[in-house]
Amino acid sequence: MDKDKIDKKDHILDVAERVFADLGFDGASTRAISGEAGVNMAMLNYYFGSKEGLFLAIFERKIASFRTLLQNIGNDDTISSWDKLEKCIDNYVDRIIVNNCFQKLINREITMTKRWDLTDKIVGILMVNVNEIKKIIEEGVSTAAFAKDIDIPLVVATIFGTKNFIVSQLQLSSLILAHDIRDEKFMEEDLKPRVKTYMKRLLKAYLVNEHDNSK
Repeated sequence: MDKDKIDKKDHILDVAERVFADLGFDGASTRAISGEAGVNMAMLNYYFGSKEGLFLAIFERKIASFRTLLQNIGNDDTISSWDKLEKCIDNYVDRIIVNNCFQKLINREITMTKRWDLTDKIVGILMVNVNEIKKIIEEGVSTAAFAKDIDIPLVVATIFGTKNFIVSQLQLSSLILAHDIRDEKFMEEDLKPRVKTYMKRLLKAYLVNEHDNSK
């Protein structure tokens, strides 16, 4: 696909992400998206086939870039399993502790129960990245860098669950943190560093083999 076509496709996805985030899957229409993007319906259908195809393409585009990053970290043989996990945490928090359209989109649609087929597809896309982090934890266990009796599924749930609570329970999280987490400056300068430090300390205490004196 040449650059003009890639740029046009990315432009449509940018517009669609914003419209879906504001209106939800049911409230948005491909006609409204095509109009706002300044393209005709034929072009939108050519690229994405349907509203569901367009919706899933938004998720795949966002997840794919992070997937490549996680794979590069996981394949780096020059650093330890713990260092890999630290890098994953840093990059993950930087990407998800933000007030952007994509996070709003996830929060809105992943909790819906009336479109199971679509939700299953979204979860399938997200699970690819979950499994990349799981591989790093499993590597740490296999090399004895991490304790052999750790509960890997719960470690994964802790990493992703911390984020899910903070960004999906806005009012409750704001009360707990004693600050409006919709405040972009607070999120960038205060919340992100706090979440990174918390998750690293918590996971290191649980994961790192107590007999490994190099840590």
